[in-house]
Amino acid sequence: KQKMLRGLGSSSIKLAGRHAARVAARSMSSEPSLKDVFANKIPVWQKEIKDVKQTYGDKILGTCTVEQAYGGMRSVKSMVYETSLLDPVEGIRFRGLTIPECQKRLPKAKGGDEPLPEALLWLLLTGEVPTQGQTQALIDDMNKRAPLPEWIEQTVLNFPKDLHPMTQFSMAILACQRESHFAAAYQKGMKKTEYWVHTYEDMLTCIARLPRIAALIYRNVFKNGDILPGKYDSDMSENFVNMLGFSDPQFVELMRLYLTIHSDHEGGNVSAHTSHLVGSALSDSYLSLSASMNGLAGPLHGLANQEVLRFIKDFKEDMGSAEVTPDKVREQCWKVLKSGRVIPGYGHAVLRKTDPRFTCQAEFAKKHIHNDELVELVQLMYQVAPEVLTEHGKTKNPWPNVDAHSGVLLVHYGMVEENFYTVMFGVGRAIGVLPMLTISRALGFSLERPKSLTTEAIRKSMEIMYPHGHT
Repeated sequence: KQKMLRGLGSSSIKLAGRHAARVAARSMSSEPSLKDVFANKIPVWQKEIKDVKQTYGDKILGTCTVEQAYGGMRSVKSMVYETSLLDPVEGIRFRGLTIPECQKRLPKAKGGDEPLPEALLWLLLTGEVPTQGQTQALIDDMNKRAPLPEWIEQTVLNFPKDLHPMTQFSMAILACQRESHFAAAYQKGMKKTEYWVHTYEDMLTCIARLPRIAALIYRNVFKNGDILPGKYDSDMSENFVNMLGFSDPQFVELMRLYLTIHSDHEGGNVSAHTSHLVGSALSDSYLSLSASMNGLAGPLHGLANQEVLRFIKDFKEDMGSAEVTPDKVREQCWKVLKSGRVIPGYGHAVLRKTDPRFTCQAEFAKKHIHNDELVELVQLMYQVAPEVLTEHGKTKNPWPNVDAHSGVLLVHYGMVEENFYTVMFGVGRAIGVLPMLTISRALGFSLERPKSLTTEAIRKSMEIMYPHGHT
């Protein structure tokens, strides 16, 4: 036997040993991996899409009015996005599950009550709720991918400290593109059926590395460059919180909830649509996510949470030292509106009821937080502001959205650096948009190329269609 092994050569022995180790690892667990589950879903989804196109391919899905064309294409049904769907009344559903259902059904950390973001990633990619064992296997896989190459760490630490954290975040993601499996494989040449395999690898590695990138930015900018060592031995939320420099178990639980509810909000919002658009050009996960983060950094999108927090602080200061009561809050709301300002954190482009992402944060606060003036003020505003806004009559949706609550929760646990909030949002958003990018590769989605018109072309077209004016 020893002579036979010597005859095989050392490289063959090593290869045989690795194969045996893989076989042994598979035999230890009968549960399929995320990659296996996803691969098995692909032909099922391909058949479903083929059937839908064959049966309904020439049917009208929706229309676009002139007003919608000028108004940001709101409510125009013109793209396919599989991972989530937003109902104006019910709110977001992740693969058919509401937020309360996700909180109930998705695996949790030992002793925890909030869903693990890794479990949500599994759900979004496959449409299935993972087991505790499958979730832990995914956590272990991502922890192996999470450490950054030293040159990327140094790149991040060399950014000017006065460069906005979101700009640093986007640049750091771009730096990671050097490690892209998809870009390297495409350069060498690969079959279209292999696109998803390399995108899958990029997806997991990119998401796994984001907490470390974000923590480096936070510690470098806000903590005088006091960088903490990487932590890759728990779930990504606990690792993230610890690398930021916090240790409160409740803050870890909040982070699990925060990353979960900020992950996905169907495909039409700026960050999701941007990743979908850029990815349709076969840009890899890093290029697509960096572009997505640039959209998230806009004041009308991801920066809204810090603007709400500043408003709440100013709102409270303007009320003075008097006891904060519903009547005082109502009076202050009217003062804001009569001055020509808005109440940020209320209203949404799609939703017409209270955002369930607000509700779950409010429930978290009710359970864990007591005697916090800012949290109590947010709760009082929820009692008062919708009625005031309805009476005011200029707001289509007088109900709070996700941004109305997130800032004060972070402040409660010591995360007071408002300019960093959108980076945390970005870590969560990647858990939604990158699985969809992987799905797009697997299902062969096309390059996105809508038709645009000039104002003159619209006018001429309308004059032909309505020669006597619109009636």
